[in-house]
This record gives sequence, C-alpha cells and structure tokens, in this order.
Amino acid sequence: MTRDPSQLVRLFHRRWSVPILAEMQANDGCRFAQLTHSLEAGRQPVRDALDTLIDLGLVQPNPGYGHPLRPEYVLTRRGGVVGPASVGLMTALRNAEAVDVGLRKWSMPTLASIGLGATRFGEIARTLGDATDRALSHALGALGEAGLVERAIADERPPAPRYELTRTGSRVHAPVVALVGT
Repeated sequence: MTRDPSQLVRLFHRRWSVPILAEMQANDGCRFAQLTHSLEAGRQPVRDALDTLIDLGLVQPNPGYGHPLRPEYVLTRRGGVVGPASVGLMTALRNAEAVDVGLRKWSMPTLASIGLGATRFGEIARTLGDATDRALSHALGALGEAGLVERAIADERPPAPRYELTRTGSRVHAPVVALVGT
C-alpha cells in the first residue's frame, strides 16, 4: 500500500479485516475457529474478511498445516509488515473507546485523509475516490461523535467548514498512517 488513504478502503471494506490481522500478528497465525471465537464474530463475516485479506496478499492458508476441517491461516511477508500496525491501531481504538466507529468502512480512510492534510469536505472526498457524499458525511459525523475529528467553521467568506484531528484522533492516526505507508 502507498501513502494514499484510498488504499485503506480495500482493507476496511470488511469490518473484521484489521482485527484479524491483529490477532494473527499476536498469535503467529490462527485457526479459523479461533478467529471467530476470539473476535466474537460470525463465521461468514470472518470468511469474507479472510478472502479479502488473501486477495490483498496479506494472509495465506498455512502451507505446512493440512487439516481440512480446522484450517489455519498465517500472515504473508507483506502481512507481517501490516500486522504490527494493525495491533497498534486496535490498541489505539480501544484506548479511544472508538472500536465500533473505527472499524466502519470509511472511518479510518477519512481519518487518514484528514491527518495527511485534507481539511475540506471536497478535498477529503477527492482523496478517497469512491466515497459517496453521504458515506463521507456519515463517516465525518461518526468520527466527530467519537471525539476523533473536530469540525470548525473557517472565518472567511463564504464560511467553510474545515475538519481536523483532535488530540485523541492524532493518537489513532499514527497507526493508521503505518497501515497506509506499507
């Protein structure tokens, strides 16, 4: 991935992708049943997230483990780079009490965009590419309610809202940038 927040959209498309990466980093790989149990997630959402992570080249079935009823997955070399950042992000989200908001599809890409310098709605939308105005508006609102982003009206004509990270948002932004920079 590059320093392009739109790349985060693929990673955050599935809610459980980053928690799965964090679990795999912490446990040096995981069995499927272990993931569903530790994440308290349904089988299908975990399956979908694993498929996405495999497509992104971050996870693979363990080549040295062949039990078909208890599949095991490990991080790829590229996943090993993203794994520590995933652990850091999950820790930062827990500390900010913003896990639910942070794992939504557009939240972390939006936060990354703001942290990398986009302050106006249009600028943020351009950096994210496929985000609809409605999706971006919801993400900004949720980030604001969670105390990660502030909305301020610039003292200019015409008045224009600008978005910036709060102190808590900045602490969450650091591991998000680590995900973007890999």
